[in-house]
Amino acid sequence: MKPINFLQTTASVALITGCALLLSGCPEKDSRTTINTGDGTTFASRDFIWNIPADYPLPVVPITNVLTEEKFQLGKHLFYDRRLSGNGTQACASCHVQSLAFSDGAIRPLGSTGEMHPRHSQALVNIAYNASVNWGNPTTVTLEQQAPVPLFGEFPVELGINDANKDEVLARFKAEPRYADLFAKAFPGEASPIHFDNIVKALASFGRGLNSFNSPFDKHEAGDTTALSAPALRGMRLFFDEKTECFHCHDGMNFTQSSFDRTQSFASAVFFNNGLYNIDGKGGYPEGGEGIYEITAKPEDMGRFRPPTLRNIALTAPYMHDGSIATLEEVVRHYNDGGRNITSGANAGDGRLNPNKSSFIRPIGMTEQEIQDMVAFLESLTDRDFVTNPRFANPWE
Repeated sequence: MKPINFLQTTASVALITGCALLLSGCPEKDSRTTINTGDGTTFASRDFIWNIPADYPLPVVPITNVLTEEKFQLGKHLFYDRRLSGNGTQACASCHVQSLAFSDGAIRPLGSTGEMHPRHSQALVNIAYNASVNWGNPTTVTLEQQAPVPLFGEFPVELGINDANKDEVLARFKAEPRYADLFAKAFPGEASPIHFDNIVKALASFGRGLNSFNSPFDKHEAGDTTALSAPALRGMRLFFDEKTECFHCHDGMNFTQSSFDRTQSFASAVFFNNGLYNIDGKGGYPEGGEGIYEITAKPEDMGRFRPPTLRNIALTAPYMHDGSIATLEEVVRHYNDGGRNITSGANAGDGRLNPNKSSFIRPIGMTEQEIQDMVAFLESLTDRDFVTNPRFANPWE
């Protein structure tokens, strides 16, 4: 592997674009950016603490849910409140823990009624930029569409709010003195603002503010030559090299091709099969974890999932949509092998031979040293400020 200059590598236009964005500003925890849509909409001049470097492109905010600090604060209180579940036992934060970059460390989480979710809890990092917002549904593209799923979903039950208990849930918030002020400020002018439409908007607003751009990698890109270790620097060059092809699916400032911001005309909602399973020799995935095939019913969509951001990836083990790979090093080895070969059990099959596998997933041939270097680079994407920032912490403690 010959040494390359990060900015001069010809790996891809996407890389160059991403670097230009990354070099444009030094992330600061309290950075402020004024929204400027340029189209005269009502939220054009509203100030908000984005936690995004000043010169980075902002996420898209629906005009139907103008982003305000008051909604963010209300959403934070709701996010951490177990009263927002049918039986009062779980909050959003039960499966999205700040110290774990808002993932939960479990292979698959249990809902408030004890039902196991078929998917691993996603980290909530820079989700305002997601072109689609969950593992395998191309039709769910906004946080406002996603928030009702854990609240009211039945398959599986997560927070377990339903027709039988929804009035009781709202009554809990109406009885909490702190919420009277929070709802009134978040939704001024409404005589009775405590209802589920506003709860969804507030949760989406809190999620939209969970942004992370202050990792050692960011500091390196901003000019700090001591921010990355020698192994991390070698791993970074590997990551952006055609040898590994990592950047094809995890490119740009958010390390995912599934990203959308205000500079783009069209959202790039992409999904890939990474050779995790092949249980019937025809590309089959375990039931309940079949990717966007569950929506489209197209055979070629079997096993296709959204590539998540790699920011803070070292904190979000286990990995993959079903939490079936335990460590970051095992993930790197999975891609180095061009997929996973399961030799026994119900899911036996050679994922390396999956006919629907992305062409970017192929045996790489990294050495042991290169595997460790790649892990070091991925660990350099950890933003400790993000997971300790009081702005995102439990307001009830």
